Amino acid sequence: MSPVYVVTAAQAAARDARAIAAGTPSRALMQAAGRAAADELLRHANARVAQGVDIYAGGGNNGGDGWVMAGILAAAGVPVRVHEIEPPRTPDASAEKADAAMVLQRAAPPRGRPGVVVDALLGTGARGAPQGAIAQACDHIEAARHDGAYIVALDVPSGLDAATGAHDGAPRADLTVSFGTVKRGHLLARDLCGMISVVDIGLGAHTTLDDGAPELVDAEWVRAAVPRIGADAHKGARRKVTIVGGAHGMAGAVLLAARAALRSGVGLVKLVVDPANIELVQRALPEAIAAPWPADDAAASALGAWGDALLIGPGLGRGDGARLLVERCLRHSALPVVLDADALNAFEGEAAALAPLIGTRAALLTPHPLEMARLAGVNVESVNGARFDIGGALARVTFAAVLLKGVPTVVTAPDGRSLVSASGTPVLGQGGSGDVLAGVAVTLLAQVGDALRAGAAAAWVHGRAAELAAPDGEIRGVTLDDVLHALRDAWKLEESSRAPHVLAALGAVGERW
Repeated sequence: MSPVYVVTAAQAAARDARAIAAGTPSRALMQAAGRAAADELLRHANARVAQGVDIYAGGGNNGGDGWVMAGILAAAGVPVRVHEIEPPRTPDASAEKADAAMVLQRAAPPRGRPGVVVDALLGTGARGAPQGAIAQACDHIEAARHDGAYIVALDVPSGLDAATGAHDGAPRADLTVSFGTVKRGHLLARDLCGMISVVDIGLGAHTTLDDGAPELVDAEWVRAAVPRIGADAHKGARRKVTIVGGAHGMAGAVLLAARAALRSGVGLVKLVVDPANIELVQRALPEAIAAPWPADDAAASALGAWGDALLIGPGLGRGDGARLLVERCLRHSALPVVLDADALNAFEGEAAALAPLIGTRAALLTPHPLEMARLAGVNVESVNGARFDIGGALARVTFAAVLLKGVPTVVTAPDGRSLVSASGTPVLGQGGSGDVLAGVAVTLLAQVGDALRAGAAAAWVHGRAAELAAPDGEIRGVTLDDVLHALRDAWKLEESSRAPHVLAALGAVGERW
C-alpha cells in the first residue's frame, strides 16, 4: 500500500497539478474521485440509500465530483436529487453535469426526506466561512443531519480550512471522503469530519513530493518499523529499561509507565523512585526491579550502565531537586532516553540546556501542549496553532525527536522529518495517559533504536489501544486500566481489511450526541 501524506491545501493542489502535468487528465481525476466517493457512500450508508440521496453541488470541481456521484448512483437505481447551488465554473464540472443530467432524467427522484445528504459545495481551496447561497446550503445540510440524514462530505466539509482546521459555519459530516491525501484540517477538526476515508483517485507516485508533508502512520507502518520478537527471545533480547520518577505521592505514574512497557514487549523494567516508594512499587508490580534515586555520581553511573534505554519524568515532581536528578542521570549515562512530564518541566524556558545533556544519543521528548509551551516560551494557543511545525524548532535546539501529544500527534526529528499518528480517542484525555505512552515509547526506543520511529509507533499503538478499549466510541466509563488491557490486542497489527480503493481509514471520535 502506498504511503498516505498529511498535507495543506497548497500541497494537495500541487499533487493534483503534478499528476495532470504528467499526463493524467484533470477530468479523469474528477471521475475517479466521484466514483470512489459513491463507493464509500454505498459501503457506509447502504441501508439508507433507498430513502434517497440529496447532493448539494457548488460551482467548482468539488461540485463536479458531486455530479459524477449523482450519475453513478442514479445509474445504480438509487433515487438521487441534485441541488445546484451554483452553476459549474470549470469545464470538467460542466461536462460531468451534462453527463449526469441525462441519467437523472430517466431516474426517479427521492420522495420526502433523504436518507443521505452529500456535501459537494466547497473543496480544499476554500477559505473563510461560507457565504450567501453556499452558507444557506450548509444550513440545509446541517438541518438534514438533525433530522436524521447521514452526511457525506467530499474532500472536506464545506467551510473547513484544509490547512488550519478552522471551520466556522461548516456542516458536520458522518463520513468525509478525502481524495488522495489526508488534509491537516481533517486531523485538527476530527469532530467535524466523522469517519475519514482516504481514497485513491489516480495520483499514484505524485502523492510523494519533496515538500515536507509528513507521512500518516498506520498498522502497516508500525509492523514494518518494529522488530518482531523471535521464538528464542529471552528477557535480555526483549531489552531492559529503567524508569526514573515516582516522587512521594506520585508513584502511580511510574507504575502506569512500567505496566505499559511490560505490555509492549519489554523484557525487564527497573523502577528508580523516591526511597520512600520502593516498598510500594515492589508490592504493586513484583515483576519489576526497584531502586532509589541516585544520591551521588557513583550511583548515577551504576544506574546509567544498566539496561538499554532510560525513561525519566513520570511522577518526578517539580521540587527543587528534580532538575538536578535529571541532569545527573543524563550526565552519567549514554543510553537512549525518553524525557517526559516533569523531566521536561524542569527545563522550562531553557530547552537549549538539554542539548549538551542529550548529546548524540537517540532521544525522544514527549510534551503535551502545556509542557511544549513551557519549553518553547510561548502560550498554549501558539502551540496548538502550529501543531505540525512547532516540534521541529524544539527538535533542532535539543537534538532530540519531539513527540507533541494531542489531536493529532506529530513526531519530528532534528533533521526535519516528521510523522503523524491520528489514532486514539478522547479516552486518552485523562491523567496518567502520558505515562502509559511513555512506557510504550521507552520500550520501542530500546528495541528500535531510532527515536522518530519509536515515537511514532508508540503514539499509534497507544491510540489504537484507546480505540479498542471503547470499540463503540464510548468515553465515559472507560479508564486507563481498560487502555492498558487493550494494548495486547493493539499489538496484533492485523493486515488491513480496507477496500482496494481506500488508502487509509480513520474512525469518528468524540461523543456523537
